[in-house]
Amino acid sequence: MRIWDIPPEKMCRQHLLGEHRELHALWSIITNNKKAYAHHPETMRWRGKLKALYLRHEALVEEMTRRGYKHHTPLDPALATGKAVQDEFVDSYEEQVRLLKERGCDCRV
Repeated sequence: MRIWDIPPEKMCRQHLLGEHRELHALWSIITNNKKAYAHHPETMRWRGKLKALYLRHEALVEEMTRRGYKHHTPLDPALATGKAVQDEFVDSYEEQVRLLKERGCDCRV
């Protein structure tokens, strides 16, 4: 599970859509108090920052729409509480760029 900190417009199709799918899973884990992945580092860094996660979702949706994808899975904005900025990282931004470059995908990092 990973929510990148890379701008969505730089992400390839695979990573953009994959992150969107994983973001919904993460949102469900946190908002529904699910046990699965509750202690995963990616889950832990978003606890108390659902507003930031919501804003990340909106940025992904904006890029998906720009690329011609239809979006049918909105998040409930009433649940978007806590900090609006993500300031914790599992991997630094620089490390995330390196990881994406190693994957040989079409991400523009």
